[in-house]
Amino acid sequence: MDNPMLTAALVALAGYLLGAIPFGLIFTRLAGGPDIRRIGSGNIGATNVLRTGHKGLAILTLIADAAKGAVAYWIGRHFAPDWAVLAGAAAFAGHLYPVWLGFKGGKGVATFLGLMAAIAWPVGLACALTWLAVAVSFRISSLSALVMAALAPLYSYLWGPHGLPLLAFAMAMVIYWKHVDNIRRLLAGTEPRIGQAKTAEKPPGREG
Repeated sequence: MDNPMLTAALVALAGYLLGAIPFGLIFTRLAGGPDIRRIGSGNIGATNVLRTGHKGLAILTLIADAAKGAVAYWIGRHFAPDWAVLAGAAAFAGHLYPVWLGFKGGKGVATFLGLMAAIAWPVGLACALTWLAVAVSFRISSLSALVMAALAPLYSYLWGPHGLPLLAFAMAMVIYWKHVDNIRRLLAGTEPRIGQAKTAEKPPGREG
Protein backbone atom coordinates (compact mmCIF):
# COMPACT_ATOMS: atom_id res chain seq x y z
CA MET A 1 0.00 0.00 0.00
CA ASP A 2 1.06 3.58 -0.66
CA ASN A 3 -0.28 4.88 2.64
CA PRO A 4 2.10 3.76 5.41
CA MET A 5 -0.25 4.72 8.22
CA LEU A 6 -3.10 2.71 6.72
CA THR A 7 -0.74 -0.21 6.21
CA ALA A 8 0.41 -0.05 9.81
CA ALA A 9 -3.19 0.12 11.06
CA LEU A 10 -4.29 -2.87 8.98
CA VAL A 11 -1.26 -4.93 9.99
CA ALA A 12 -1.81 -4.11 13.66
CA LEU A 13 -5.51 -4.97 13.41
CA ALA A 14 -4.79 -8.31 11.72
CA GLY A 15 -2.17 -9.17 14.33
CA TYR A 16 -4.45 -8.18 17.18
CA LEU A 17 -7.40 -10.24 15.92
CA LEU A 18 -5.16 -13.27 15.49
CA GLY A 19 -3.74 -12.86 18.98
CA ALA A 20 -7.22 -12.41 20.45
CA ILE A 21 -8.31 -15.96 19.53
CA PRO A 22 -8.71 -17.69 22.94
CA PHE A 23 -7.41 -21.10 21.94
CA GLY A 24 -7.27 -22.46 25.49
CA LEU A 25 -10.93 -21.68 26.06
CA ILE A 26 -11.96 -22.98 22.64
CA PHE A 27 -10.06 -26.25 22.94
CA THR A 28 -11.37 -27.07 26.40
CA ARG A 29 -14.96 -26.26 25.49
CA LEU A 30 -14.76 -28.34 22.29
CA ALA A 31 -13.44 -31.22 24.38
CA GLY A 32 -16.42 -30.93 26.71
CA GLY A 33 -14.35 -29.47 29.54
CA PRO A 34 -15.18 -26.64 31.92
CA ASP A 35 -14.90 -22.94 31.29
CA ILE A 36 -11.25 -22.45 32.25
CA ARG A 37 -12.01 -18.88 33.28
CA ARG A 38 -13.86 -20.40 36.25
CA ILE A 39 -11.09 -22.69 37.50
CA GLY A 40 -7.58 -22.30 38.84
CA SER A 41 -6.13 -18.91 38.04
CA GLY A 42 -8.95 -18.05 35.64
CA ASN A 43 -6.32 -17.67 32.93
CA ILE A 44 -6.88 -18.87 29.33
CA GLY A 45 -3.33 -20.13 28.84
CA ALA A 46 -1.79 -23.58 28.74
CA THR A 47 -0.92 -23.78 32.45
CA ASN A 48 -4.54 -23.33 33.46
CA VAL A 49 -5.70 -25.74 30.76
CA LEU A 50 -3.38 -28.29 32.36
CA ARG A 51 -5.34 -27.91 35.59
CA THR A 52 -8.34 -29.47 33.82
CA GLY A 53 -6.35 -32.70 33.60
CA HIS A 54 -6.06 -32.60 29.80
CA LYS A 55 -2.31 -32.62 29.12
CA GLY A 56 -2.85 -32.93 25.38
CA LEU A 57 -5.07 -29.86 25.32
CA ALA A 58 -2.51 -27.95 27.38
CA ILE A 59 0.24 -28.78 24.87
CA LEU A 60 -2.06 -27.88 21.98
CA THR A 61 -2.90 -24.57 23.66
CA LEU A 62 0.79 -23.82 24.21
CA ILE A 63 1.57 -24.45 20.54
CA ALA A 64 -1.41 -22.45 19.30
CA ASP A 65 -0.69 -19.48 21.56
CA ALA A 66 2.97 -19.46 20.51
CA ALA A 67 1.89 -19.65 16.88
CA LYS A 68 -0.08 -16.42 17.29
CA GLY A 69 3.07 -14.35 17.62
CA ALA A 70 5.02 -16.26 14.99
CA VAL A 71 2.26 -16.35 12.36
CA ALA A 72 1.40 -12.68 12.86
CA TYR A 73 5.05 -11.77 12.32
CA TRP A 74 5.36 -13.99 9.24
CA ILE A 75 2.19 -12.56 7.72
CA GLY A 76 3.57 -9.10 8.33
CA ARG A 77 6.87 -10.06 6.70
CA HIS A 78 4.97 -11.26 3.61
CA PHE A 79 2.55 -8.38 3.15
CA ALA A 80 4.25 -5.43 4.86
CA PRO A 81 7.86 -6.20 5.86
CA ASP A 82 8.39 -2.82 7.49
CA TRP A 83 5.55 -3.52 9.91
CA ALA A 84 6.17 -7.20 10.68
CA VAL A 85 7.27 -6.54 14.26
CA LEU A 86 4.18 -4.41 14.78
CA ALA A 87 2.02 -7.34 13.67
CA GLY A 88 3.71 -9.63 16.21
CA ALA A 89 3.44 -7.08 19.00
CA ALA A 90 -0.24 -6.59 18.19
CA ALA A 91 -0.79 -10.36 18.46
CA PHE A 92 0.84 -10.24 21.89
CA ALA A 93 -1.55 -7.44 22.89
CA GLY A 94 -4.49 -9.36 21.46
CA HIS A 95 -3.69 -12.37 23.62
CA LEU A 96 -3.47 -10.18 26.71
CA TYR A 97 -6.63 -8.19 25.94
CA PRO A 98 -8.95 -10.15 23.61
CA VAL A 99 -12.00 -8.18 22.56
CA TRP A 100 -14.10 -11.36 22.56
CA LEU A 101 -13.55 -11.91 26.31
CA GLY A 102 -14.06 -8.38 27.57
CA PHE A 103 -10.34 -7.64 27.18
CA LYS A 104 -9.46 -10.20 29.89
CA GLY A 105 -7.01 -12.68 28.41
CA GLY A 106 -3.79 -14.49 29.14
CA LYS A 107 -0.36 -13.41 30.32
CA GLY A 108 1.38 -13.54 26.97
CA VAL A 109 4.26 -15.91 27.72
CA ALA A 110 3.69 -18.42 24.89
CA THR A 111 2.87 -15.68 22.37
CA PHE A 112 6.04 -13.85 23.40
CA LEU A 113 8.07 -17.02 22.87
CA GLY A 114 6.55 -17.55 19.44
CA LEU A 115 7.33 -14.00 18.38
CA MET A 116 10.93 -14.16 19.62
CA ALA A 117 11.45 -17.44 17.74
CA ALA A 118 10.01 -15.99 14.53
CA ILE A 119 12.20 -12.88 14.66
CA ALA A 120 15.41 -14.69 15.68
CA TRP A 121 15.27 -18.44 16.26
CA PRO A 122 18.37 -18.53 18.53
CA VAL A 123 16.64 -16.07 20.85
CA GLY A 124 13.44 -18.10 20.82
CA LEU A 125 15.35 -21.30 21.47
CA ALA A 126 17.29 -19.78 24.37
CA CYS A 127 14.06 -18.47 25.89
CA ALA A 128 12.32 -21.83 25.51
CA LEU A 129 15.24 -23.73 27.03
CA THR A 130 15.37 -21.28 29.94
CA TRP A 131 11.66 -21.75 30.61
CA LEU A 132 12.06 -25.53 30.42
CA ALA A 133 15.11 -25.64 32.68
CA VAL A 134 13.41 -23.61 35.41
CA ALA A 135 10.18 -25.58 35.04
CA VAL A 136 11.99 -28.91 35.40
CA SER A 137 14.02 -27.64 38.36
CA PHE A 138 11.25 -25.94 40.34
CA ARG A 139 7.97 -27.05 38.70
CA ILE A 140 6.54 -23.53 38.94
CA SER A 141 5.23 -22.14 35.66
CA SER A 142 5.17 -18.50 36.72
CA LEU A 143 8.77 -18.62 37.96
CA SER A 144 9.82 -20.13 34.63
CA ALA A 145 8.07 -17.32 32.77
CA LEU A 146 9.60 -14.61 34.95
CA VAL A 147 13.16 -15.92 34.64
CA MET A 148 12.75 -16.37 30.89
CA ALA A 149 11.35 -12.84 30.48
CA ALA A 150 14.19 -11.37 32.53
CA LEU A 151 16.82 -13.03 30.34
CA ALA A 152 15.10 -12.43 26.99
CA PRO A 153 16.58 -8.93 26.49
CA LEU A 154 20.08 -10.34 27.08
CA TYR A 155 19.48 -13.16 24.61
CA SER A 156 18.14 -10.61 22.13
CA TYR A 157 21.26 -8.51 22.54
CA LEU A 158 23.53 -11.50 21.99
CA TRP A 159 21.74 -13.18 19.08
CA GLY A 160 18.97 -10.93 17.81
CA PRO A 161 18.77 -8.12 15.29
CA HIS A 162 19.13 -4.46 16.19
CA GLY A 163 16.11 -3.22 18.10
CA LEU A 164 15.00 -6.62 19.41
CA PRO A 165 16.47 -6.10 22.92
CA LEU A 166 14.25 -3.04 23.40
CA LEU A 167 11.17 -4.94 22.21
CA ALA A 168 12.02 -7.90 24.43
CA PHE A 169 12.51 -5.60 27.41
CA ALA A 170 9.18 -3.83 26.86
CA MET A 171 7.31 -7.11 26.53
CA ALA A 172 9.12 -8.56 29.55
CA MET A 173 7.89 -5.63 31.63
CA VAL A 174 4.33 -6.36 30.53
CA ILE A 175 4.76 -10.03 31.43
CA TYR A 176 6.01 -9.04 34.88
CA TRP A 177 3.06 -6.71 35.34
CA LYS A 178 0.64 -9.47 34.36
CA HIS A 179 2.34 -11.74 36.93
CA VAL A 180 2.10 -9.38 39.92
CA ASP A 181 -0.17 -11.75 41.85
CA ASN A 182 2.11 -14.67 41.03
CA ILE A 183 5.12 -12.72 42.29
CA ARG A 184 3.32 -12.08 45.58
CA ARG A 185 2.57 -15.78 45.95
CA LEU A 186 6.15 -16.71 45.05
CA LEU A 187 7.45 -14.41 47.78
CA ALA A 188 4.93 -15.90 50.21
CA GLY A 189 5.80 -19.45 49.19
CA THR A 190 2.22 -20.23 48.17
CA GLU A 191 2.51 -20.34 44.39
CA PRO A 192 1.13 -23.67 43.07
CA ARG A 193 3.41 -26.02 41.18
CA ILE A 194 2.84 -27.35 37.69
CA GLY A 195 0.17 -30.02 37.78
CA GLN A 196 -0.94 -29.11 41.30
CA ALA A 197 -4.70 -29.01 41.66
CA LYS A 198 -6.16 -25.55 41.90
CA THR A 199 -9.68 -25.98 40.64
CA ALA A 200 -11.95 -23.89 42.83
CA GLU A 201 -14.47 -22.16 40.57
CA LYS A 202 -14.45 -18.41 40.26
CA PRO A 203 -16.31 -15.81 38.22
CA PRO A 204 -15.10 -15.31 34.63
CA GLY A 205 -12.32 -12.80 34.15
CA ARG A 206 -10.74 -12.97 37.59
CA GLU A 207 -7.01 -13.44 37.21
CA GLY A 208 -4.50 -15.05 39.48
